[in-house]
Amino acid sequence: MEQPGKVADHGQYSWSEQELVTGEAVALDVRAASIILRAAGTIIDYVAYILLFLGVAFLVAGLTGVAIDDALGRALGIAGLVVCLLIVPMAVETASGGRSLGKLAIGARIVRDDGGAIQLRHAFIRALLGIIEIYLTFGGIAATTALLNSKSKRLGDLLAGTYSQHERVPRLTDRTVPLPPVLEAWAQTVDIVRLPDRLSRRIAQFLRQADKLTPATRLRLAVSLSTEAAPFVSPKPEVPAEVFLAGVAAVRRSRESTALKLERERLDRLQPILHSLPHGFPQR
Repeated sequence: MEQPGKVADHGQYSWSEQELVTGEAVALDVRAASIILRAAGTIIDYVAYILLFLGVAFLVAGLTGVAIDDALGRALGIAGLVVCLLIVPMAVETASGGRSLGKLAIGARIVRDDGGAIQLRHAFIRALLGIIEIYLTFGGIAATTALLNSKSKRLGDLLAGTYSQHERVPRLTDRTVPLPPVLEAWAQTVDIVRLPDRLSRRIAQFLRQADKLTPATRLRLAVSLSTEAAPFVSPKPEVPAEVFLAGVAAVRRSRESTALKLERERLDRLQPILHSLPHGFPQR
């Protein structure tokens, strides 16, 4: 059974584009934000920056209270645009580690291609190119570029070596399968030796995903797994294969939990001895 996110290649696994491989060759399952999410976050960000520019313009006009000639007005306008559309986005992304108002709203963060936090130069390149590909073309260049790569990168991301990483993932729900009532008496006396790790993981994965399988596939996998697990269980109850697997998983989980609890209690009792000095040696 192939693992999600990996592609089999002549008996070996090759990393997919949805995985980030660290320097220790550990693959992290990360997701890039989709183009729709990126567009929503960008709209929020740049609407906020434009409102900031307008607010600063009205504030300057109100504080001066005098007529401003055309040359000075154009200079102040250009300076305001540079500050609000280039310096402010660059400072916000650098100080927040790749986050901004829009990215917080969509649950994303700008990171380097290796997964690290962006620096000032990354934010500067993204902000500078954003003026061209977002403002001057109304997002046309950014959308076209994002559609042509798997991580929805815009032109600024390609030049800066960054991408938008989606960090808001759904909360995992507890899919623990309880002990079937028909096996309560059997669970008191059954002898289950340690199952191979691979078989144990396959049984747990099957029980978590059984509701999503077709009836034929569900029955076939249950029979196959129960046949593999039967040599490690004595006695084997006369129940359907899936009920048997649920009983094996529940009994193993209960007994391993009890063993870990007893081990923790023994370690707690040994703590005073382990951390004390021998033979009443004085504390200095």
